[in-house]
Amino acid sequence: MSKPGQQVLAQLRQQIASGRLPPGARVVEIPTAEALGVSRMPVRVALRVLEREGLLEKAGARGFRVRAATRDDIVDGVEVRGVLEGLAALRIGERGMSAATERALRTCLADGDAIFAKGRLVEADLAAYQDMNVRFHAAIIEAGGGGAIREALARNEHLPFASVRALAADIARLDREYSRLSYAHMQHHAIFDALANRQGARAESLMREHANATLAHVDFAWPEMQRPEPR
Repeated sequence: MSKPGQQVLAQLRQQIASGRLPPGARVVEIPTAEALGVSRMPVRVALRVLEREGLLEKAGARGFRVRAATRDDIVDGVEVRGVLEGLAALRIGERGMSAATERALRTCLADGDAIFAKGRLVEADLAAYQDMNVRFHAAIIEAGGGGAIREALARNEHLPFASVRALAADIARLDREYSRLSYAHMQHHAIFDALANRQGARAESLMREHANATLAHVDFAWPEMQRPEPR
């Protein structure tokens, strides 16, 4: 995706996460492009990505609307991802890492360390972090995830904010994002350490904890999210 497309995607994802685009709100290509001061193409691409992530749904032939979601919908998707990624990490820990997997993970750790070394974030760091984070998770799934795990993850990614790609970051609060994302990267280091020492159960637990840490951000960013009625 082009840089303008990444920026539009990040802006729209954050607007949905913050409630500025509430459930049911219409999102149409031309007005959105005009509001963001960009051409139609990056908006068109971003809307399709957000539909795949489960944040938007089709609303007629020409537009989308924000998909209604409860906190439980998001919790379920994130927890399922944690279980599946944890299983992949468990397998790697039990079998041992290949040299290729170790190189891929070490590269991700080094890239993440470089992002946080200056002690603050700039807007461009968010895209760099997301790229590194996606590669880190993908390397674990590639090494430890069989066909059933990959298929289940692919289905799960259509739930709102369940995909590891669905990073909702607030560019207006980069100080907060630095704390949140640097902590997540510390978890990357702990996961790698467990895998390198063939501690499968520990790696599985850390991977699940890493996914579930997303839920603290859900509670912070979406306190007014629709909750299901008690049964």
